[in-house]
Amino acid sequence: QVQLAESGGGSVQVGGSLRLTCTVSGRTNMIYAMAWFRQAPGKERELVAELTWNSDAAVYQDSVKGRFTMSKENAWKMVYLEMSSLKPEDSAVYYCGRRIALGRYDVWGQGTQVTVFS
Repeated sequence: QVQLAESGGGSVQVGGSLRLTCTVSGRTNMIYAMAWFRQAPGKERELVAELTWNSDAAVYQDSVKGRFTMSKENAWKMVYLEMSSLKPEDSAVYYCGRRIALGRYDVWGQGTQVTVFS
């Protein structure tokens, strides 16, 4: 069983920075990709960044390109999302998720709240 746990969220001023961490427990050998999603009240969950095992770099939602950076440590044990130049529209609950080859994102953490205030 794979378990994910997000941490690092908080309340920051516009233009500030946060680093989110996803701690991955259990077997990670079947992971094909991991991603960061976010969901704001009244909105659907949206993909923020995705990192595939055979990719050199993550892909990002257009709205966060140049501001967010996704990375991982060896064997997917730790996955990060570094966020800078934060905007109010970045406010959401951020989740990390995983998928296996030919699968969907089906394992999630509990999420961590990010609030960006003016």
